[in-house]
Amino acid sequence: MATTDEIAERLASVDLFRDVSPKVRKRIAGAGKVLDFAPGFEVTTEASGGVAFHLVLSGSADVEVHGEHRRVLGPGNTFGEISLIDGEPRSATVRATAEGLRTFALTSWAFLPILDENPTVARAMLKVLCTRIRAIEAATHD
Repeated sequence: MATTDEIAERLASVDLFRDVSPKVRKRIAGAGKVLDFAPGFEVTTEASGGVAFHLVLSGSADVEVHGEHRRVLGPGNTFGEISLIDGEPRSATVRATAEGLRTFALTSWAFLPILDENPTVARAMLKVLCTRIRAIEAATHD
């Protein structure tokens, strides 16, 4: 089982939390929990409600959008960050592969108070999301 310090360390490699102070990353790590998913388990379902961010700790997961396989997630990859913030329906289905999946999961109700108390987290996340939007816009204009 991963400790709070280990999770905080892993969060430092996630673009959304890279520029967040170690103290706040540790608080974020303490607000979530480690979850294990059996092979084939559907962790998120496209178009369903979503309230949690996941950081893959071990194992892997398949990502599907509109029934089409998009990619495989492995340790260090994340999913659910958009729904963590806006609570809108999921944009993809994520299913544990044959090896199963272990994630650090953080719900919006655990995260939003941390966000409210630490505006630097919001600024860091906004910068990352803007970078992602710019990359998408550039890719669609090529």
